[in-house]
Amino acid sequence: MNETKTMRQFLTEPISSTPLPGQSEATRAPARRATGAALAALCAAVLASAPAWAQSGASNCGPIPIPGQYGPWDYRTDRDKLAIVLGAHFTPEVEALVRGKTSESPGGDISYTLVSIPNNHRALIAVMRLGEKEKTPMPRGSRFSVQCWFERAVTFRPDDAVVRMIYSTYLNKQGRAQEANAQLEMATVQAKDNGFTHYNIGLHYFDMKNYDKALAQAHKALALGFTQTALRDELQKVGKWSEPPEAAPAPATDASAPAVEATK
Repeated sequence: MNETKTMRQFLTEPISSTPLPGQSEATRAPARRATGAALAALCAAVLASAPAWAQSGASNCGPIPIPGQYGPWDYRTDRDKLAIVLGAHFTPEVEALVRGKTSESPGGDISYTLVSIPNNHRALIAVMRLGEKEKTPMPRGSRFSVQCWFERAVTFRPDDAVVRMIYSTYLNKQGRAQEANAQLEMATVQAKDNGFTHYNIGLHYFDMKNYDKALAQAHKALALGFTQTALRDELQKVGKWSEPPEAAPAPATDASAPAVEATK
């Protein structure tokens, strides 16, 4: 995969056919690029200008799996199980929020997709955008609230760092910065030695003005060999960049210390 497009770009640009950061080429639905400049502008405008709105109170997010429903399948690994859902329900028009495929509104088809594939990264972004577009925590045609879809995703696969990043974006938009930071902290652990994931997490921290943690993630990404400079440049612009500390040199051997006696 060409690791040049960040998660931040996917969350702020029109829907694309390119796999999400951390997503295998084989798991994406076919033909994701929406046609028409007006449609692309709409998708970008909806996400960029959507105001925060209050999340409804606690609700029942349903069991996993839901009896009688197809799945649940892991978006990252169950590649041979995904096409039947993506082709029938999560079409380019549904993802771009233009129309439903088997239901009147996109919400119904996104809902079916997320019941079957709870950690479907693109569908989670789509349902978040749909809630913003309709200015409601419960999009039309959706089985659960936007909040519930994220809760179900992290319950289903707690180790999915991409889900955590998307969820963090949603929480931050709701003015829930402390919870958004908590999701990024978990994603940081799950990122392990993936420099690109640490870099993405750093960009999310930067957008939340958590510059110290953004810097720590930038240093981590560099240490792991990921050399994109956008995060460093943005930290420099706000006066929050510093070079990574040099590794401490190995202690010198004391020449005056007695030599170890050779074994006879």
